[in-house]
Amino acid sequence: MDSRDPLPLSGAQWSISAAGHEAVIVEVGGGLRAYRQDGVEHLDGYATDEVCPGSAGQVLAPWPNRIRDGVYTFGGQSRQLNLTEPERHNAIHGLVNWASWHLIEQRPDEVTVGYDLLPQPGYPWPLRLRTRWSVGADGLRAEHEVTNIGTEAVPFGFSVHPYLRLPGVPVEDIALRVPARTRLMLDGRLLPVGAAVVTGTEYDYTEPRRIGDAVLDLAFGQVARDADGGSSVTLTGPDNSAGLRIWADDQFGWWQVFTGDTLTGERFRRSVAVEPMTCPPDAFRSGRDLITLSPGDIWRGSWGIRPGV
Repeated sequence: MDSRDPLPLSGAQWSISAAGHEAVIVEVGGGLRAYRQDGVEHLDGYATDEVCPGSAGQVLAPWPNRIRDGVYTFGGQSRQLNLTEPERHNAIHGLVNWASWHLIEQRPDEVTVGYDLLPQPGYPWPLRLRTRWSVGADGLRAEHEVTNIGTEAVPFGFSVHPYLRLPGVPVEDIALRVPARTRLMLDGRLLPVGAAVVTGTEYDYTEPRRIGDAVLDLAFGQVARDADGGSSVTLTGPDNSAGLRIWADDQFGWWQVFTGDTLTGERFRRSVAVEPMTCPPDAFRSGRDLITLSPGDIWRGSWGIRPGV
């Protein structure tokens, strides 16, 4: 690109491909803009010259989801974050999703990108973030590494925000399976006020169930884990005509599912965001499954998408 050319709104683009699978990682947020197999789009992504809509494909750290009033206490001190969801008076989705990530290494089938989060008001601690994105016969894989490069312990949580699509299948006709025993109950600001068992209720997706007219923006917990400690969510079309599996390793004990009802235009209920999370919403305040990284500690977690179920 000529230095005089305008920068695309999603920044530099890093494309990877192998075995018919292709993905595009972007500079803005270091996230996933596109993922396809043999030309079939599996991700509800966005254009190169478009501001990322609805947090599509973004990396969410050092916290996922929302923090009430942006206020929390850690190490005996109260902190105030910027209210990035002002209409609900919340701090949402962390501090790295609009940052400029840089290229570390690239090969035809993988790319590693990074960002150093500097201390700032509300989160006065430095973190080093690295993500290795790769594609192959098994689909898309993301391996994340976050290091506390400061001198104090820090609170930490992590998630990603991909929107999954089954081409030609409306959200209403997707059969969803979420291997979770509970869901969080939310107030009008989409913050947790309790938990409920899903068994036998309209939120029981432990077996594949058609979404229909359900409006979902929920965190599911008490995840039933696979033999390797991880878990996965599946989306399938009518008569199992199409399907996707999103998996996460043992670092992720929560799944957020969002049916896109607050998105506008063509994106309204066009896809389903399925987000593996290390902790639930508002964990900086509740402490539930909150990770504490001591100086020098490294957190690692992996997840991916596999076409077919």
